[in-house]
Amino acid sequence: MSIFSGTTSTGNASILEGNSFKASDAESLPERARGLVARRTSRLGAAYRLFYREPVELVRGKGAYAWDADGVEYLDLYNNVPSLGHAHPAVVEAVSRQLAQLNTHTRYLHTAILDYADDLASTLPRDDYQTMFVCTGSEANDLALRVGREATGGRAYIATREAYHGNTALVTAHSPSLAGSEPMDAALRVIDPPDTYRHGSAEAAGQAFFASVRDAVTEIEASGDGLAGIILDTSFSSDGVFTGTPGMIAAAIELVQSHGGVFIADEVQPGFARTGEQFWGFARHGLVPDIITTGKPMGNGFPVAGMIARVGTLTPFSSSRPYFNTFGGNPVAIAAAQAVLDTIRHEELQQHALRTGELFRSALRELAEAHEVVGDVRGVGLYTGVELVTDRSGREPATGIALETIEGLRRRGVLTSVCGPSNNILKLRPPLAFAETDIPRAIDALDGALADAARRE
Repeated sequence: MSIFSGTTSTGNASILEGNSFKASDAESLPERARGLVARRTSRLGAAYRLFYREPVELVRGKGAYAWDADGVEYLDLYNNVPSLGHAHPAVVEAVSRQLAQLNTHTRYLHTAILDYADDLASTLPRDDYQTMFVCTGSEANDLALRVGREATGGRAYIATREAYHGNTALVTAHSPSLAGSEPMDAALRVIDPPDTYRHGSAEAAGQAFFASVRDAVTEIEASGDGLAGIILDTSFSSDGVFTGTPGMIAAAIELVQSHGGVFIADEVQPGFARTGEQFWGFARHGLVPDIITTGKPMGNGFPVAGMIARVGTLTPFSSSRPYFNTFGGNPVAIAAAQAVLDTIRHEELQQHALRTGELFRSALRELAEAHEVVGDVRGVGLYTGVELVTDRSGREPATGIALETIEGLRRRGVLTSVCGPSNNILKLRPPLAFAETDIPRAIDALDGALADAARRE
């Protein structure tokens, strides 16, 4: 466990720098791509990051596929922005219809936002939640951190070592993966995720996680910072995809709540049927969050997000101040969000994610037998981590091979990226449209990319 001071850490901002285009790559680009990169830097500034040594210019998408400006087809194994799939017709129709009728802010009465809030509430573990709509997951987490502090009177949150929760000043200060470039909150306690691979089992990982949380709570209470709570993506996406077994982290979260802290479940990654086993990631572990946040998958990429809090948690904040978000929950955004919920049910995408994900990981484990560099295949539903190591006994990260593999997949028409503190874990998170028939293409591309990367290393 570590405590961050208010100064900038010296680590790597791995979530942004792992599979990232570097300025030094520009000289080797084709003329059109080189010109677009230069124009982008000139007009948008240097802070933005692109994927790949040779960035992809996507112009069209459908389902789990996207096409570039030259007509090259890519299988998308990474994108949870269009969570249902690229250009899903139900979302396109709903947004178009509502945009032709009305779009304004939430200071007028409108039934659609209330109907959607009711529908979303039906997916939750209790009936005492209220929803505040915003535009992005960053905004949702910013609001959640404020609400949690108001509810508890504490300042200190607990987060995992490579967690990423968004990009407002408050949220980046609670996103340890950005510690190489952003100052962390002085009261933040940082703990290791439940690494099921290195601990050897979900049970051992859960026990170690519980001990880390217990120590953090003890330290916070002794420090006088006051416990605000824990903010957690229950799939540990940026940490390396440690989905584990249901209930693995339950004891640790319940400990925080028993000491008066809030549990903020960041569902941007594991929510909206992604895990297959449950609609929400936290539900796999039998947890009742005090606050739930969501973003990208909520509107299939349309900017709509939400902070959902139990009434008792929200009241200290909402009774003491007004809140207004100009675009949060506007009628067009709500139309997109409702179309997503309806489609998940109508197309039985939760069941599809569970079934297809199991088949995908089975094929990946079979492939691993031919590649010593594959140390672990783990995940649930349509969320999979493939950890690459230099040797299976020492389990040392094979970062170079992982980054070469990503480039090899791109050359073979498959898009994905990496995660984890060493950028050695392939993060396979396709749209829910990813089908059983797509698995052979993904496996063939990965087989070739791994072989090429091993030869280059």
